[in-house]
Amino acid sequence: MKYFPIFLEGKNISAMIIGGGDVAARKIELLLKSTTNITVMAASLSESVKRLVDGHDLHWLAHNYQSGHLMGMNLVIAATDDGEVNKAVASESQPLNILTNVVDQPELCTYITPAIIDRAPMIIAMSSSGSAPILLRMLREQIEKTLPNGYGRLADFSFKFRDHVKARVRGLRNRRTFWESVLRGPIGEQILQGNIPEAEQQLIASIKKEITPPVGEIVFVHTLDGNPDKLTLQTHREMQFAEAVFYDDDVNIDLIEYIRRDAEKYPQSITSSILINFQHALELAENGQKVIYLLAGHTQLPENSALSSSSILKKELISGA
Repeated sequence: MKYFPIFLEGKNISAMIIGGGDVAARKIELLLKSTTNITVMAASLSESVKRLVDGHDLHWLAHNYQSGHLMGMNLVIAATDDGEVNKAVASESQPLNILTNVVDQPELCTYITPAIIDRAPMIIAMSSSGSAPILLRMLREQIEKTLPNGYGRLADFSFKFRDHVKARVRGLRNRRTFWESVLRGPIGEQILQGNIPEAEQQLIASIKKEITPPVGEIVFVHTLDGNPDKLTLQTHREMQFAEAVFYDDDVNIDLIEYIRRDAEKYPQSITSSILINFQHALELAENGQKVIYLLAGHTQLPENSALSSSSILKKELISGA
């Protein structure tokens, strides 16, 4: 990745905006979603910037860019139409290790602002690393259409009951399954419709029921040519619930990106065409984990007595067939 994605805690931002025009206004409006600790440096302000400064009691340095005002700042945005001024801002801010964004001059930036879909507290940020803004806009439009406006209520609801569910539902995979059924089912629909009290009653009733401990399983995935675009929906779903994944150098490493990020990873030094580590995978599954074993190509699994005699659920999937 050319850019490292990161979210900044709004209360810790101390921002300087250089410029007082419409571009500056858009940057200020975005920052105001997280902080009011904003200073604007500009000899004059457009009506939109002045309204934001007055309405949110922002600090205004009523002069054009001058060096020496960036101490104590950790984020600066140069939003002027003067390339030399913007370059001077970057020259001052970057040696101070201040996050720097120069509008329309990516070569002077130490960070870029992503395309944002705001369903607070859910935030989706996307970037094409500056390479394809039109494609990024198209992707944003597609995602916007799939996310109901009340989607953030699902996150608020999950946070409120997170500790209750964690205390009652044992096992990470069980909790993932539980929450998926809640958020995708009737309770989630109630939340989206704003019927929060009804949703809370249904959730409380559901966590009072007896919930069985997690049952381990092993899913062997034959990845054929290893093309991630050919992953079947079933394979993708299985990978998203994985708690451990085995793979070797013959497996396309790009497939690992589709595994749940906090799953334990077990790279194998010997390829599966020579040896499959059945024993370790079985041990993890017998401890209640869901194990994904990625296999390059498609060859029949060799006979293994431990695997055959085990009561652990075993699946074989062919991805991309």
